[in-house]
Amino acid sequence: MKTRPFSPINQVRIFLEMIKFEHTIFALPFAYLGMVLAAGGWPPWRTFFWITVAMVSARTLAMSVNRVADADIDARNPRTANRPIPRGLIAPRTVWAIAGLSLVVFFLAAAMLNTFVLKLAPLAVLFLVGYSYTKRFTWLSHWILGVTDGAAAAGAWAAVRASLDLPAWLLWLAVTTWIAGFDLIYACQDYEFDRQERLYSVPVRFGIAAALRLAALNHVVTAICLALVGIIMGLGWPYWVGWLAAVGLLAYENSLVKPHDLSKVDVAFFTVNGYISVIVFASALLGIYVR
Repeated sequence: MKTRPFSPINQVRIFLEMIKFEHTIFALPFAYLGMVLAAGGWPPWRTFFWITVAMVSARTLAMSVNRVADADIDARNPRTANRPIPRGLIAPRTVWAIAGLSLVVFFLAAAMLNTFVLKLAPLAVLFLVGYSYTKRFTWLSHWILGVTDGAAAAGAWAAVRASLDLPAWLLWLAVTTWIAGFDLIYACQDYEFDRQERLYSVPVRFGIAAALRLAALNHVVTAICLALVGIIMGLGWPYWVGWLAAVGLLAYENSLVKPHDLSKVDVAFFTVNGYISVIVFASALLGIYVR
């Protein structure tokens, strides 16, 4: 096997590949959704900048801790054994150092936004760091991940208004169930490994078929919450066009995976979800201006 020569540039490239930096697209649009709804349009660029810094640093912190925390498990799992830490392409201490830097940047961004967000930051860090360990003791880990990611939307709302109002809570629940739903789908492919390792997940506890039904139910809740946000905020028709498209994609995502055919999990997880987050954000932004 050919390995890349050691260099700072290669280490950065390996790290970004390891944490799937491009998947920040899942979190950022929903954070921006909370931002524009709270602001009633596009906020000052300073607010946009620090929200972006906070979201990127938060995800980098969470994924860094996740990859180090799961390194031994990943090494034993055929699906993940090729990740950089198990292969020795990047040292855990390097990843911990980046996690520490991300933590500092996250608190800086929170401080630059407002006092309310800064007070909430330690709780956010608890979830960002802690969720990686939850599959060792509870099958509720899917929803803990959802709550962690959903905080992006609520946190962006708080960054603008320095409060958490009803639409922020609905957005939080929408993202929580959206993330939990597709994490339930994703977890099905590790059913045999998780069962052998005595790791906790809904597929292991209740079976793959039950996990897929729960995923669909979670996505129904997502659709309802997003509809309630549109009604409460009085968003215009472009939002509802986007809402219909997102609901259709959620239905399509759930139709791709069957209890005895998990071959399309990657399509459901990586492709469809990226479209959903961008569509909902774009349609909401248009819905603010076009009534």
